[in-house]
Amino acid sequence: MKLEMICTGEEVLAGQIVDTNAAWFGNTMMENGVECQRRVTVGDRLEDLVSVFRERSHEADVILVNGGLGPTSDDLSALAMALAKGESLVESAIWRERLEEWFTRNGRVMAQSNLKQALLPESAIMIDNPVGTACGFAVKLNRAWLFFTPGVPFEFKQMVNEQFIPFIKQRFEIAGDVALRKYLTLGEGESSLADKLEKIELPSGITIGYRSFMPHIEIKLFARGVEAIAQLDRVEAQIKFLLSNAIVAYDKKSLADEIHSLMVDSGRSLSIAESCTGGMIASQLISFSGSSSYLDQGLVTYSNESKVRVLGVKPETLDDHGAVSIATVEEMAIGARAILKSDFALATSGIAGPTGGTDDKPVGTVAIALATKGGVYSQMIKLPRRSRELVRSLSTAVAFDMLRRELLGEAVIVDYGSIGRFKK
Repeated sequence: MKLEMICTGEEVLAGQIVDTNAAWFGNTMMENGVECQRRVTVGDRLEDLVSVFRERSHEADVILVNGGLGPTSDDLSALAMALAKGESLVESAIWRERLEEWFTRNGRVMAQSNLKQALLPESAIMIDNPVGTACGFAVKLNRAWLFFTPGVPFEFKQMVNEQFIPFIKQRFEIAGDVALRKYLTLGEGESSLADKLEKIELPSGITIGYRSFMPHIEIKLFARGVEAIAQLDRVEAQIKFLLSNAIVAYDKKSLADEIHSLMVDSGRSLSIAESCTGGMIASQLISFSGSSSYLDQGLVTYSNESKVRVLGVKPETLDDHGAVSIATVEEMAIGARAILKSDFALATSGIAGPTGGTDDKPVGTVAIALATKGGVYSQMIKLPRRSRELVRSLSTAVAFDMLRRELLGEAVIVDYGSIGRFKK
């Protein structure tokens, strides 16, 4: 089965919004044993939509079309599909009734423009949208089934999981013998990782892929077929050996996800004191339900005065060593931990840039500390020629990895390939 995706919308094409739907869709389908072979982005122009529907319908077996099902004049997917098929739009009595019920149930008056969402190509199969006002639909054109979904992410994701995947499984033979393993890495570039892993002789049916989403590179180990799956453990062992400290999580979407799981399982507590990361560490953790079971507090102590008054950093420490120093960040971590006697505390202080650097402490210099009941671990890392956002996200990741290693009983301070470190 040849699967493709068409993403619609001027805002996507112009880069005004990031198309997170497409990335999520490709990853979700891969996990279900189906690889998306092509993705096309097209704007809200009727002739372009008609053209791309016709063109790709000769090449693909299934095309997921995302977006353009709303009530406004630039929502053109249904009309474009009808024109591509050479048929009329007709009102779906079922969906009109659903729309009227939806607005009544939510105590709202339905605008006349919403009725447009009940107009579907004449030969379309209506696809339910249980959480929104835009129904999906499927149409057969030439070789392909085109499956239309709304662009709202939570509506789109639910429809893919509940309708699209069952739809293709009913109509196509999907290889059931597939397996996917993921390794989240930190501190190594994609080319460096590839150079190390090319030493592995991959068995037939096993492939290695890479996905960059800074500050991480995700490695995907994909196996097709029973014999290939049986070789996964052996290949995984080689990957772990070759990459060593670069791997920071297995089958997790982020390092924060890994920390969340470990902290919940540990039954221990955490406090955070952030300066240059500006709340990024706490924010990533509280995106997970249940983080209140371990997260005592997240403090953004940006000024020197707040470091002194809130965390108890000594004024002479700041005078002698500066805000970006091992001495200061250690006192920040100790102070944060002491407030509620948390089991752990993380602290960061650095120069995220683009200004503020000196010869001794250039932009990208960041001090990180982890305070525990048994003592304090600290390090000063170098992140030159990185953007302000990347300095912050890399610092957050290193802080998380220090805590992860402590929770797993591993060495807390390690060398990362592309992350420099000041030697004490």
